[in-house]
Amino acid sequence: MTAVESPVYEPGHGLLKGRTAVVTAAAGAGIGGATARRFLEEGARVLISDAHTRRLKEHEAELAGEFGASSVAAQPCDVTDESQVRALFETAAEVHGRLDVVVNNAGLGGTSDLADMTDEQWTRVLDVTLNGTFRCTRAALRLMRADGRGGVIVNNASVVGWRAQAGQAHYAAAKAGVMALTRCAAMEAARYGVRVNAVSPSLAMHPHLVKVTTPELLEELTAREAFGRYAEPWEVANVIVFLASGYSSYLTGEVVSVSSRHP
Repeated sequence: MTAVESPVYEPGHGLLKGRTAVVTAAAGAGIGGATARRFLEEGARVLISDAHTRRLKEHEAELAGEFGASSVAAQPCDVTDESQVRALFETAAEVHGRLDVVVNNAGLGGTSDLADMTDEQWTRVLDVTLNGTFRCTRAALRLMRADGRGGVIVNNASVVGWRAQAGQAHYAAAKAGVMALTRCAAMEAARYGVRVNAVSPSLAMHPHLVKVTTPELLEELTAREAFGRYAEPWEVANVIVFLASGYSSYLTGEVVSVSSRHP
């Protein structure tokens, strides 16, 4: 299949002007980092978090240099630690005075056949990817409920939550759980004026993925895509911007596939 070239990077249109946002796992060059940048380009003020403190501070400095120190702040957070999650959302309330958008991007993958998978491998992936999303969603809903002005939560799922892939039982189970959590949270949050949706990417290329995935598997996964190429992280971030903006005001409880690989 001949790959279709990546589209032109669209400039910001002020879709999130005046909004405040928290984005987890936003220290790197992946979807979280791209989302933080896109939110800033759309006029939001952003609190980025990550478990990797050094990379987080470096990314904060980079974004502050481009968008101004008043537009971006950083708070280290390991989403498997409830006390750190609470501290992150307390900081968001202190820094911004309110919270409009939360993007739960933190997740952990890995490859292991189920028969050889250890309890630690299974538990670690589930704790970061599913339980971490639960902890952050719970913290966000508590703040938004108390504030009374509504809000938006966007979770990062995966097409693997729909489609089987060898060696991915723990990751697939976690992402399928994120999808179910999204739908249930949306039903409960509607009464507070809070919308909860998820994106479901397939293959969004970034340096860490290259390190943990074989070239052969990357080539195979890329060949499955309708465009014959992987997604750029900012292409997924564009969909997250849509879900965070007023353009999706009547959309909740949905999992939006950013791929041709919806079942």
